[in-house]
Amino acid sequence: MKLSWFLSKRFRQSNHHSGLVGFLSKASTIGVMLGVSVLIVALSVVNGFEQQLVQRLLSVVAHVEYHAPEKPIKNWPSKIALLEQHQQIAAATPQIKLTAMVQFKGQLKAAQVEAILPSEYHKVSQLDNYVKGQAIASLQEHELILGKQIAKTLNAEVGDKITLLVADEQAEQPLAAPKRVTLTLVGLVDMGGPLDQSLALMHLAKAQQILGLTPDEVTDIRVSVLDVFSAHYIAMQAGRLLPDLVYVNSWYRSQGSLYQDIQMVRTIVYLVVFLIIAVASFNIVSSMVMEVKDKQADIAILKTMGARDSTIFSTFALQGIGYAMVGSLLGTFIGVVLAMNVPDLFQYWVSLSEHNPLDGVYFVNFLPTKLQWQDVLVTVAGTLSIATLATLYPAWRATKIDPAVVLGN
Repeated sequence: MKLSWFLSKRFRQSNHHSGLVGFLSKASTIGVMLGVSVLIVALSVVNGFEQQLVQRLLSVVAHVEYHAPEKPIKNWPSKIALLEQHQQIAAATPQIKLTAMVQFKGQLKAAQVEAILPSEYHKVSQLDNYVKGQAIASLQEHELILGKQIAKTLNAEVGDKITLLVADEQAEQPLAAPKRVTLTLVGLVDMGGPLDQSLALMHLAKAQQILGLTPDEVTDIRVSVLDVFSAHYIAMQAGRLLPDLVYVNSWYRSQGSLYQDIQMVRTIVYLVVFLIIAVASFNIVSSMVMEVKDKQADIAILKTMGARDSTIFSTFALQGIGYAMVGSLLGTFIGVVLAMNVPDLFQYWVSLSEHNPLDGVYFVNFLPTKLQWQDVLVTVAGTLSIATLATLYPAWRATKIDPAVVLGN
């Protein structure tokens, strides 16, 4: 093995000065380097989106909602106490959900209104971290909090009087005029995602007044669970505790497609980039075949001096693995450095182009990243495994060279 290491090193040094063989070996090394670095960066970005999904979006949207489709849920405090007895439920709060039109100075914008109990809302949502202006806990009956994009569309600012147009569900005529409620805008939701374009918050008591409900009647109960990825299972279990007829809705129905998209992208990234690495690794085959052809005389001389086939095989196998190892190490270094600086590089690019492609599209307006060392290890191990397989055939061909034929020519 020491002899194989020595010969592999000498052959590799001689290739630096050769033409086509040296170029092919460098090209295969660069291909492996690019594939490894791209895979590390891509997986880090996917991990970043998954982390932000849990930390930002799932800390704000409802994990579980129980909606009464016909009659309102009566005596909601007892129902909440019933739900909170479940071991996997962290907290539950009452709410009323309305679809309304927001009006300001002749401009109209549809919004999903959530009527909440401000003093209890922090138990099921961390939306207060993304509200500019008055805190949610201080929300009064005559006040309203809007998504930033809704306010921008209406050209409304904090302090303006906003009108809500709510359908009158108790009216006898189906096309009856909606109820009009005037509220003061006291805060803006600024998450940098779709919620900014649709969400509005108002006090629970005001919504009960609009709908003609008593203080102990609500249309929805919002629940926060301990394990967000088991939310639907927990929702079905806990829902059996309620005596009311309710629809069960978890975040999987409202935001689950986004989570599935992230997992699908992760799979596609693995597949596509590993195919790129495989192509780059099998470029080693062409460079090694050319090298075996170039070194026929050297191999013949080694064999006549008593070198075994195993020594010849190990020499060229180590040489091919060496190309892949150099490419993997360089790719790992570049990939780790880029992955740790992706958010800053993205912000710099946005500042130059003055256009953010993530603004208002996803739940974040920046490019998140999370470097996981197990991804790096899997990438390097997979690359070296593919490269090792790629070196077997050229190394085996080197052992089949006939010294008599080569030296005779």
